[in-house]
Amino acid sequence: MTPPGPAGRKSTTREPIIQEPEASEPEATRRTAGVTESSRANRGWWDRNADEYQIEHGTFLGDDRFVWGPEGLDEVEAELLGPPEELKGRDVLEIGAGAAQCSRWLAAQGARPVALDISHRQLQHALRIGGSFPLVCADAGALPFADGSFDLACSAYGALPFVADPRQVLREVRRVLRPGGRLVFSVTHPIRWAFPDEPGPEGLSVSGSYFDRTPYVEQDEEGRAVYVEHHRTLGDRVRDVVASGFRLVDLVEPEWPAWNTSEWGGWSPLRGNLIPGTAIFVCVRD
Repeated sequence: MTPPGPAGRKSTTREPIIQEPEASEPEATRRTAGVTESSRANRGWWDRNADEYQIEHGTFLGDDRFVWGPEGLDEVEAELLGPPEELKGRDVLEIGAGAAQCSRWLAAQGARPVALDISHRQLQHALRIGGSFPLVCADAGALPFADGSFDLACSAYGALPFVADPRQVLREVRRVLRPGGRLVFSVTHPIRWAFPDEPGPEGLSVSGSYFDRTPYVEQDEEGRAVYVEHHRTLGDRVRDVVASGFRLVDLVEPEWPAWNTSEWGGWSPLRGNLIPGTAIFVCVRD
């Protein structure tokens, strides 16, 4: 699951091994970044930061919960993939699985999940926690599966915020879904790109154009990208879904619940009560 930031863990004393931090802080900028550069940068970023991510957010994410974002919307309540009793026996692909918390929940419902992530280190955390389903390290833009392999696909902040060509990913997902298959994915709500990524009052004033689609890039001293995140407007996301052969059946903007008092990056109760932080797209392959 996974921006560098989304959300209870019953977890575990099996704490991850801490890897060495980067030698120097990268420079944050806005510039173009293509498919190859984005993929390479984000594979490296998640490999380097997987340990810290799982320690910082593992309690919120749980070992076997299906949480759609920092607000804490749980699939148990949302049923965006369908009623839990109808998941039994379904082949499900989780894209950008991280430590495969969502796949673990799906397996507990009787589904047959496959957890895919670009980061080998994230999948090592999936192995650490455990599970009997397959783990696949691959790029979401080139899925290593035959046509029509899955009934459902899901992605909780995985892949799509970080790819330069989201339609390539969506077309691949459509290819591996069976007719009538459902794709549900969550991303940072596009409106958030117009505001500073701050949880406090400073994050409530517009600081940039919502229509500026220039990627956010962190780069090293030699100008090589080490992290890339791509902005699409809400209209862009809808057009990407439709152009890739899906029918959009719902767009969910979770409200911030009263029970959630935590902060996660730029997500917080203060901001969550005023502006949306997550957009969830529910799509069907006709």
